[in-house]
Amino acid sequence: MKIMLGIGIALVSFLGLVTMGQAGETKAKMEDAKGEVKGEMEEAKGEVKALKEEAKGNDMKATGERAKGNIKGAVEKGKGDAKALKEKMKD
Repeated sequence: MKIMLGIGIALVSFLGLVTMGQAGETKAKMEDAKGEVKGEMEEAKGEVKALKEEAKGNDMKATGERAKGNIKGAVEKGKGDAKALKEKMKD
């Protein structure tokens, strides 16, 4: 009876550790996806601002807005990658 109880406890402990490892991977993937989405949103915002400036006839300002959007998008994507790596390192 004690052997069965010991095996049961060991099995539950092992399954708990496996589940926690999978949870970390899932959260890492979610953080990476959030970073991608936020990055794409920043790039889209920059493009919209650029189009507004082009409609006004400000080509230089449009180029600047487009560049700012691309930079902000890259930063957000980088943040997502960093958070994903951080979650993977916890495991």
